[in-house]
Amino acid sequence: MTRLLIATACLALSCAHTSLEKGGAVVVSLKKGQADSAFEARRFALVVGIPRAADDRWRALQFAAKDVEDVSRVLRDPLGGRYQNVTTLLTEAQTTKAALLEAVHALAAQATRPDDIVVLYVSAHGTLARDGRGELARYLVTSDADFTHPAQTALSIAELQQAFATVPSKRRVLVLATCHSGGGKSLLTEDVSRELASLKGPMRPLEESSRAAMVLSASDFGEPAREDEGLQNDVYTHFLVEALTGLGDRNGDGAVMATEAHDWARRKTWAFSNGRQRPSAEIIEVGADPIILSGSISREGKPELFSYAQRLDGFALKVDGEERTELPGGAAVTAGRHVVELTKGPDLLVRQEVALEVGQRLDVQELVDRAEPNVAVSLLAGGFAFVDQKSRDEVLPGGANVGASIRFDRLFGSRFALELDGSGFGGGSSLQLGGSAPVPFTWVSGQGGISLAWTWRWRALSFWAGPRVAGLWVQRSFSLPAYSGQQTAFSMMPGAWLGGAVTFASRWEFSLNLQPMLTVLTVDGAMRPMGFVGGWAAAGYKF
Repeated sequence: MTRLLIATACLALSCAHTSLEKGGAVVVSLKKGQADSAFEARRFALVVGIPRAADDRWRALQFAAKDVEDVSRVLRDPLGGRYQNVTTLLTEAQTTKAALLEAVHALAAQATRPDDIVVLYVSAHGTLARDGRGELARYLVTSDADFTHPAQTALSIAELQQAFATVPSKRRVLVLATCHSGGGKSLLTEDVSRELASLKGPMRPLEESSRAAMVLSASDFGEPAREDEGLQNDVYTHFLVEALTGLGDRNGDGAVMATEAHDWARRKTWAFSNGRQRPSAEIIEVGADPIILSGSISREGKPELFSYAQRLDGFALKVDGEERTELPGGAAVTAGRHVVELTKGPDLLVRQEVALEVGQRLDVQELVDRAEPNVAVSLLAGGFAFVDQKSRDEVLPGGANVGASIRFDRLFGSRFALELDGSGFGGGSSLQLGGSAPVPFTWVSGQGGISLAWTWRWRALSFWAGPRVAGLWVQRSFSLPAYSGQQTAFSMMPGAWLGGAVTFASRWEFSLNLQPMLTVLTVDGAMRPMGFVGGWAAAGYKF
């Protein structure tokens, strides 16, 4: 709105004097800083503390109220967070499930610009319970939560995330100073406690990922988040506030970004808890981190190396042979050329020399992508068929096909793949034409296609989906007493490409692909639209 008012004022002034020639310029004087202020991102925060619930079986938290006070203070500080709109919720009436969701929706109605910076902070108990689908889910203990029926009365983290995702801003940070482990700032019912005790190995959250730009958690899943008498705070919150005072400004540009603040608090919390509490971060929109939690960028900062990719968790980031941090996280370095390594124990994942400029931020996942093979050549075998029975009876029955493909991964960024494929086969069969006897014939077919897909990767697994265009050529040959000859048809087919692959021994892969298509063929002088589906399994080598 402010931008619109300034533009409107300039337009009005330029039209005020009719004696000006067409194209004449009008100088508008603005006070120093007025334009910068008009275009500066607005900052909103909703700070929530739930120290106690009406059901006294949830034990009271000692420092949730102080957490709210400290976080609000540092966000409001004109020399710190500089948040213009900070709303706090602390009383029992303000922190019910319904009241909290209402406050989040009110926040969405205020922060309407895509570049607004929006923080939702919650200090509370957490718990686990079976949801309506019978799946184990995380819950926030609101003031009206019933200890024996948390799934029906508490606020699920998934529902909180969904509500927060309605905020139009793309610079959103959800900070959860809570946990769901059964220790620290969480409580579990007896049946859930017994179930967790019987599980083997670490358990991850089961609900879908948040669509918030960032989710910062006081502890990793399955670990306790603690309050501390000496700190008089939730441990993670104490160090997060410390970071926002300016100590977290890793690259020295004058601003504390969300990732910088979290990395500071993560390292301090891990050290303070002797490794028992490891705060986690879920970065949904990865890239140049524009989410400023405190201060403002007043100068170019040092170059930074960072990663929040889950597949790199636990790797050590080394620069010029010196270990700088353990991922996820980041480190600031001097401008110039550096040798960057990612290692885990004795294993070396990548080693590359890079040139870094002042102010540059490099996601080391890009270095991994450069080092990994991105071209896959595969031999494929599968089958195809028309979708409807009429076409299979009268045009061509289902058949096998064999061929080859070449796929180029990480095109146009790290998320796209392009595949070229060709396949064909032939054989003999018969047609069912009305009530007549089967008509024998032989056939040959060929396909060639190009597909572009969005890809997802997790460890050794890859999945892809996207549009596909292919050409289908079919030739039928008849040798009958009444008719002998060949019929040929060609069609372009739009459709989709769906599939996935597993990589083994670093360069070999096995993949499955499905292509639902739509084709139009001229059969016996008439054009006929037909659904067409093909699928194959492929074995390939990546280089």
